[in-house]
This record gives sequence, structure tokens and C-alpha cells, in this order.
Amino acid sequence: MSIRKREWTTPRGEARTAWLVDYRDPQGKRRAKQFDRKKDAEAWATTAKHEVATGTHTADSQSITIAKAGENWLARGAREQLEQSTLDAYGQHVKLHINPFLGARKLSQLTQPMVEKFRDDLLDGGRSRPMAKRVLGSLYSIIKEAKRLGYVSKNVAEDVTVKVSGRDKAKIVPPSKEHIRLLIGAAKGGRPMDLPMALVFVFAGLRASELRALPWPNVDLQRAQITVDRRADFQNVIGPPKSQSGFRTIPIPPMVVAALRVWKLACPPSPDRLVFPSQKGTPIFHANLVIGFQEPLQIAAGLCRPSIKNGAPAVDKDGAPLMEGLYGLHDLRHACASLWIERRVDAKRVQTWMGHSSIQITFDTYGHLFAALDDDAAVMGELEAAVMTEPKSAPKAIA
Repeated sequence: MSIRKREWTTPRGEARTAWLVDYRDPQGKRRAKQFDRKKDAEAWATTAKHEVATGTHTADSQSITIAKAGENWLARGAREQLEQSTLDAYGQHVKLHINPFLGARKLSQLTQPMVEKFRDDLLDGGRSRPMAKRVLGSLYSIIKEAKRLGYVSKNVAEDVTVKVSGRDKAKIVPPSKEHIRLLIGAAKGGRPMDLPMALVFVFAGLRASELRALPWPNVDLQRAQITVDRRADFQNVIGPPKSQSGFRTIPIPPMVVAALRVWKLACPPSPDRLVFPSQKGTPIFHANLVIGFQEPLQIAAGLCRPSIKNGAPAVDKDGAPLMEGLYGLHDLRHACASLWIERRVDAKRVQTWMGHSSIQITFDTYGHLFAALDDDAAVMGELEAAVMTEPKSAPKAIA
């Protein structure tokens, strides 16, 4: 590897000087890189020499832009049949957050300090810490895929992180038992499917995607249990759960069994034998589940508030205020978990029934509910009594 001075005259008669680093890449092919200043050439040559020796060097001419690497990564996601909602989220990361800052830069020119600056730019630009963390994760995956394809030899994003404090995460506040009773009461006066649907949400803790794809063969009314082995995505395509932990069997109380028995007799047939089919016999679209079940049920139960749009109360065509429910469908899942925890179901069983991939997720989400079960004063009193209370009879001496 050598550094030499290059001098020339432009067509306009201007004298120019540059410093050229001449070297061979890890494959033995001759390469050159030009710099305006000698010290920049020397600094780059020192780094390149080490990269060539360790086989981690990629010449700029062999590299691709980060925008192109992003396209390759998204194409692989489609090839691996990731869910469309996941691909859409990744595509937004690339289009809205990565390309505006780094898209035109070549991968071979990207350094860890550049990625650190990108991280800071995301936060300074108003992105939340969780969003910045997800975008950095996508950038890491983009470079990882480029490394797999041979466009770069090192992932400079692997040590760049965004710390998300637990203090930034709001604690889950599930619907109270009083509100649950109001919801169930409203469901009794709604459509025939509303009561069994509400009860399955509240007492089985299914995700909306799992409830929408639930078939009758997975509902065992004799054993009083529901088996989850599939879900419907946002396009109504039925497939397996996203992870192995999604496959599970959940016990249900007698009230749920009774409501499902009645509904099974009235449930319209559907090709997939769905428990809660749409009028067309397909899974109910998530948006229709919100419009036809979630919101009307809460408004009927009085669990609603004025809807705000563009910073002002929303009104209908007659000027009457529009109302919206206090809870989302996922809040009914939280209600179920809170009821299990209150009945002192152990954390591992809660994890299994909720379909969490790890016990850490269960504690991160519901740890404060487990902690609320213990009366600290009572625990300390029992501790003191265990130490200070003398036995009724003295222990016998050991011969």
C-alpha cells in the first residue's frame, strides 16, 4: 500500500493537487482512493491496511448505497413471506427515517460515528426513543443483509443503541371489574354474537387477530377450553401465530361455555367454520370489529368520552358530539390478565395463557399487578412474628 502525490492542470488552466492511496483489496485486485489532504490519505491508509489484512475491506466501487441495501433487505423480507403489516412498517422505516439521512451514502463509507450521529439526529428530529430504537434495528438488519450478500464486511451499526427507560413506558391500567360488568351487560342487549365475543375477549385473553380466526373445532365446550393455533392478519389472511408461544390452550369459565353453546346454534356457517364470521363468512376485518363491536358496546355501556379530531370535539352532520370508547380491544386482553393475576394464577401460567414468548414480557407488562397482591406491612409483620415468637415448648436436648 503506497501514498503518492498527484498533480495536474484542469482544462481551465487551474493547478490541482491530490493524494492517491494505491493498494490491493483482499482479493488481490488493485484499487485506488484519492484525497485532497495528505493526512486524510494517511489516516485512511492505516485503517484500510488493517481491513485488507483481516479480510474486512470493501472498496467503494464494489459497494452499494444504503438506499439500495434497504431495497435488498425489504425484498428478502418479502421472499421470506413476512406479514404485509411487518413489511409495511419496515418500508416506512427506510423511506421516512433512514433514506433522508443516509440513503445516498455508500455502505463502505459508513462508519460507527456516522451511525451514532444518525441516532442523535433521529432523537433531535422529534422521534420517540422507542421509534428511534426500532429504526436503528432496521438499519442494523439492512447492513447485516448487505454483509450476507458480500457488499460490506463489517456491520458498523451493531454497537449503536438507544436506551429506552422503563420509566418511559406507561403502566397498564386494565378496565376495572365494574367496567367489565358494564360491558358484559351492554353485550347482552346487543347482537347475538356480542355477548360470546365479549366474554371470550375478557375471560380468554385472545388477541383480536386470534379471535377473528378462531374456528369451532378449537373450542372444546366439554373440557371448557379454547385452543389457539392460528390468527388473521390485517388483510384477513389466516395463518399460524407469529411465534411458537402463540400456540396454546386456555381454560374458560362456565359463563363463557354457556354463551358459546347458545351462539353455536345461531352462528352462520362459514368455509373456515369460524366462531365469529362476517356476513360473508370470512374473518371480520379488524376495522369492522372496532366499528361494529368495540365502539357501540362501550357507548351503550356508558364507557365513552367525546371524540377529539384536529384538537376540537368532533360532531356529526347534525352538530351532535361524537363519542368514542375508553378502551381498545387490547385493553380487554389486559383485563383478562389482571383477573388471572388477582386470582393468584402464577406468573408462568399467565405467560403461557397470554401467549408471551418470555416470562420477562409478562413481568414487564404486568409486574406492577403481581406486586400489588402483596401487602408489604403484612409481609413484614409475618416476618417479625416468625423470628420473635418463641416456641410453645423448648426443644429437647440432643444426646
